[in-house]
Amino acid sequence: MAPEAVSAADPSLDAWRGLVDLDRLTAWMDAHGLERGPIEEAARPPGGTQNILLKFRRGERGFMLRRPPLAAHMNGSETMRREARMLGALASTDVPHPRLIAACPEEDVLGAAFYLMEPVDGFNPTVGLPPLHAGDPAVRRAMGFALVDGIAALGRVDHVAVGLADFGRAEGFLERQVGRWKKQLASYADYAGWAGPDEIEGIEEVGAWLEAHRPASFKPGVIHGDYHLANVLYRFDSPDLAAIVDWELTTVGDPLLDLGWLMATWPEPDGPEAGNVSVKPWDGFPTAAELVDRYAANTERDLSAIHWYAVLACYKLGIILEGTHARAAAGKAEVATGLALHNETLGVFRRAMRWIG
Repeated sequence: MAPEAVSAADPSLDAWRGLVDLDRLTAWMDAHGLERGPIEEAARPPGGTQNILLKFRRGERGFMLRRPPLAAHMNGSETMRREARMLGALASTDVPHPRLIAACPEEDVLGAAFYLMEPVDGFNPTVGLPPLHAGDPAVRRAMGFALVDGIAALGRVDHVAVGLADFGRAEGFLERQVGRWKKQLASYADYAGWAGPDEIEGIEEVGAWLEAHRPASFKPGVIHGDYHLANVLYRFDSPDLAAIVDWELTTVGDPLLDLGWLMATWPEPDGPEAGNVSVKPWDGFPTAAELVDRYAANTERDLSAIHWYAVLACYKLGIILEGTHARAAAGKAEVATGLALHNETLGVFRRAMRWIG
C-alpha cells in the first residue's frame, strides 16, 4: 500500500550491500555491453518498497536496479521476471513508466532475478510536495486527473499486440475474485490469537453482494494491480505523471479494477472515513466521482458497473490489510501496525457497505 517512509540516516538504506554484489553486477553488465568502468554513487533511494532498489552510475549513464528482498514471502524472482516483461512490453506505448534497460531472469548473478531500468526524475506525492505542487490547488487538481489518465492509457494497451497474450488468465477473471480472497481470509486462521473475520463488519454482506452483482462480461487488458498515489511519480515541473511504479501485482484481467482500486483508496474528507493513501495539502484534488468522469472521457469501456469494481477493491484491500493484523496477533508483526491496519480494514468495509447500501 502506501510506501514506508525511510529517512536518509536509516541504516536499512545500506541493507542492499548483502544483496547486490557489485563485482558480480559489474561483470554481468560488461557481458551485456552496459557502459564501462566502476559502479559509482551506489545508494538505495529513500522511500518505501518491500523490494530492493539501488540507484547508481556507470560511465555516463544512470541506472536503477530492482531485485527482491532476501526473505521474500512470495516467489520474488518470478515477480521480477514479470515486472521486467511488463516494462519491456510498455516501451511502445504512451503509458508513463520506468524504461527497461536490461533484465537478468537467472538467479546465479545476484542470488535472485533482477532488472535495470532508467532512473525517473520525479517525486512521490505521499512523501511530500515540492513548492509548485504544494502552493497551487489548481496544480493538485491537475495531478488527480493525470493520475486517472495514467490508468486510462494502460487500459487502452492491446496486450496481445505488445506480446502479453499469455501474461495472465483473463478467462474467468471476475468469477475468481471473491472466492480467491475469501480463501485468503480463511488462511489467517492459521495465526494463533487472531480473532477471526467476525470483527470485520460487512465482510459477508460485501462478498455476497459482489457475487450477486458481478458484471456479465469485460474486455481483457493490462492491470497494474495496486494503483494509487503512493505508486506513481510526478514530474517536478508540471502536474503530469513521470512514471507509474511498483508493478509487482501486474497481470492481464479487467482494467476497470485499477479504477476501482483508486476509488477504494481515495480520501473522502467529508465522509465517515478517509482513504488510506493521502497527500498534504489535499485541497484542490478532484473527487472520486470526478476521477470516474475523467476516465470515462478517455475510454470506450462500459463504466455502468464501476461501483462493483470499487467494492471489489475494498473487499480485496481489506483482506490484504487484515493479514498483517492476523500476523501481529501471532507475534509475527508489530502489534501497533497490526491494529492500525485492522482499523483501515474496518474503514474500507464501511466504505464498501455505503456503496452497496
